[in-house]
Amino acid sequence: MTPRQQQILGAIVELYAKTAEPVGSMSLADTFDASSATIRAEMAALEREGFIMQPHISAGRVPTDKGYRAYVNAMEPSLGDSRQELAMARRISGAGETDRAIKNAVESLANVTRNMGLATIAGNLYMSGMASLFQQPEFASGSKAYEIARLLDSLEEWLAEAAPNDPISVYIGRENPIGRASGATLIISRFESPYSNRSYIGVLGPTRQNYGPVIGLVQYTGKLLEDTLN
Repeated sequence: MTPRQQQILGAIVELYAKTAEPVGSMSLADTFDASSATIRAEMAALEREGFIMQPHISAGRVPTDKGYRAYVNAMEPSLGDSRQELAMARRISGAGETDRAIKNAVESLANVTRNMGLATIAGNLYMSGMASLFQQPEFASGSKAYEIARLLDSLEEWLAEAAPNDPISVYIGRENPIGRASGATLIISRFESPYSNRSYIGVLGPTRQNYGPVIGLVQYTGKLLEDTLN
């Protein structure tokens, strides 16, 4: 992938995350100060390599799992609104008891990211934001909802078996060992707690994500929860 193709892929990922609509060359021409024909040629190259695809007859393209993976591998996590971060820190550190701190962390992640927040600690699974998750257009069909349910039903067991060791792990679409056809992304932060050094907090949502801020917030929340519980 050339540097310009990488930039175009990034623009497609970010614009699609905002609009949930396939991205056409006209939408990108002004951003890159290039003709629509030039952008179309670059998009055709990205499509041949499997980074983007045409979901239907429209001229627009959307990222594939491979495209999202290339984007995530090249990006740096970022944090969002500092006021949101401060509010999350107050809710978590000021909770007063372990169970409430965990619930507040999960609820805060769900509210800020508009994904489903989740945590698994010492055999307990916490979830919040399921209604928001199933309101996403990607999960309107029954088959997608079924695959999401399969993933959630087996999440604790899978995390216990796989034990992701990185501070942050991102499983995109078919990278998920369970619910591979769900079109979902699972972003998980591992942290240590008095109950387990394999505690996890994260979000589950569509592959159409604003990855930088969401990954940054998951990392931030995991660190807040680790500091609060320890």
